[in-house]
Amino acid sequence: MSPDISKVLHHLHINDINNAFSTGADWGSNPVAETRDIISPVDGKHIASVKIATPGDYNHVVDQALIAFKTWRGIPAPKRGEIVRQIGDALRNRKESLGTLVSYEMGKSLQEGLGEVQEMIDICDFAVGLSRQLYGLTMHSERPLHRMYEQYHPLGVVGIISAFNFPVAVWSWNAMLAWVCGDVCVWKPSEKTPLTAIACQRITQEVFKRNNVPEGVSGLVIGGRDIGELMSADTRVPLVSATGSTRMGKAVAAAVAGRLGRSLLELGGNNAIIITENADLDMSLIGAVFGAVGTAGQRCTSTRRLIIHDSIYDQFKQKLVNAYKQVRIGNPLNEHNHMGPLIDKDAVEHYLDSIERCKAEGGNFIVEGGILSGEAYASGCYVKPCIAEVENHYNIVQHETFAPILYLIKYTDLDDAIAMQNAVPQGLSSAIMTNNLREAEQFLSYAGSDCGIANVNIGTSGAEIGGAFGGEKETGGGRESGSDAWKVYMRRQTNTINYSKTLPLAQGIKFDL
Repeated sequence: MSPDISKVLHHLHINDINNAFSTGADWGSNPVAETRDIISPVDGKHIASVKIATPGDYNHVVDQALIAFKTWRGIPAPKRGEIVRQIGDALRNRKESLGTLVSYEMGKSLQEGLGEVQEMIDICDFAVGLSRQLYGLTMHSERPLHRMYEQYHPLGVVGIISAFNFPVAVWSWNAMLAWVCGDVCVWKPSEKTPLTAIACQRITQEVFKRNNVPEGVSGLVIGGRDIGELMSADTRVPLVSATGSTRMGKAVAAAVAGRLGRSLLELGGNNAIIITENADLDMSLIGAVFGAVGTAGQRCTSTRRLIIHDSIYDQFKQKLVNAYKQVRIGNPLNEHNHMGPLIDKDAVEHYLDSIERCKAEGGNFIVEGGILSGEAYASGCYVKPCIAEVENHYNIVQHETFAPILYLIKYTDLDDAIAMQNAVPQGLSSAIMTNNLREAEQFLSYAGSDCGIANVNIGTSGAEIGGAFGGEKETGGGRESGSDAWKVYMRRQTNTINYSKTLPLAQGIKFDL
C-alpha cells in the first residue's frame, strides 16, 4: 500500500529533496552539512535525507524576511488576501498528493491527511474574507472637535514552530492570517516531518513568484531544538507561535517573555468526555472511540479520559470493549483501517512506559496494550489502543500521553464530574454527552468546564476553523484560526485627531503659556 513516493514528490514539485530551500537561497548547502534521514512510520522505509540548517542559515532567512516585510506590509490587505486565495487554489490542485505525503510521513490515516489539507484550504478561504475585515474602533473624544479611533498594524516577522502531529495545518492557521495582516513568516516545522513543510513552501513560493511577492515573505528553516531556541530569543521576531509539549512551551514562553516579546502557545491537552446518565450512548461511543484512537491518540485534542456516570458505567464499558475489538490497525493509506502507527519508536517506548506506570499506580486494563508484530507492522511503530480503569488523581492520568491510552473514571454527581475534568494541569478541549438541557448549560457555565473548548454532544477531537482554537492553564492560553484570533498578529494603535483651532487638554487641565 506504500505510495509511489517519487510521483507524489514530483507532483509537489520536490524534485531535489536533498537541496530543500527556504527563501530562494539554499541553506545547508555545505556538502558536509548535517542531514536527517526521514523514515516513514508506515513501513519503515527511508523517504529522503534532508539537510539541517545552521544558525547562520537561520539568520539569513530572518534577514530576508525583514527586507520582504517592508514591501509586503505596503500591499493593501485585500490584495494580500487575493494572493492567499491563490494559495488555497494551489492547495486544492495538490490536495491528494499533499494529503498522501502527510499520511505517509506522519502516519495518520489518509482520510485524516486529506482532511488536514482541507483545513489549510478552509483557512485560506477564511483569510480571504478577513483581509477586508481588519476592523478597528471609533470612539467619542471628551474634547470638542476631536476624533479618536483604533487601528491595527502588522507586527513584522512571525516565527512559527509546529509539531509533527499536524505537520501542515497548524502552520497554515498562523501563516494565512499573518500574511493577510501584513506580516511575514519564518517556519520551523518538526524535524520529524519536514517533507510536508518543504512541499508547502514550494507551493506558496510558486504563487508568490507569479504575483511578484518578495521571497522572504515565506521562510522555512529545517532544524532542531537549537533553531527553536534561536527564534525564541530573537528580538527581530516580535511574535513566536509555538505548538508542542508543555515542556517546550514553557521554555519558549520564558525566552520570549525575557525580551518582552509575544508568544502564542498551543500546548498539551488532557481532554475528557463526561458521559451522563442522560446521554445517547451510541453517539457517545462514536465520539469516544474516534477521539481516543484517531491519529493513534496523537492529537492535542485526543480523548484521554472518559468520566462516566455510575448508573451506565458497566453498560458503556462493555460497549467500548466491543468497539475496540473492531478497530482495524494497519497501513493508514488503506482507507479500511481506522488507526495507523505512532510517529516513531521513541513514541512507542513512551507508550509502553505509560502503560507500566499506570499499572504500578493501580490501573486495571480492560483492553490490553502492546506492540503489534508481523510483516504488516514491520516499522515497529504500530501499537494496540488500550483502556484502563483508573482514579483521576493518579499521577499518570494527570499527564498527557501522546498515544492511544484511554482512562475510564466513574462518577455519581455532575459537580464532581466537572471538578474531576478540571482537576488536571491542562485545559484544551472538553465535552459532555447529555440530552438534558440543564446538564449541558451547567457544563458550559462559569462553574463548568475550564477548557478553551467545551462541546456538547460532540467529542473533544477536531475543531472548525471559524472558531478560535486554544486552551487554558498548561495548554498555554493561545488562540489560533478563527474568530478574532487575527488580532494577535497585529499591533493596536490608538489615534486622536484634533481638527479644531485650539489645543484643549484632556481632563480639563489648564496649561497656559
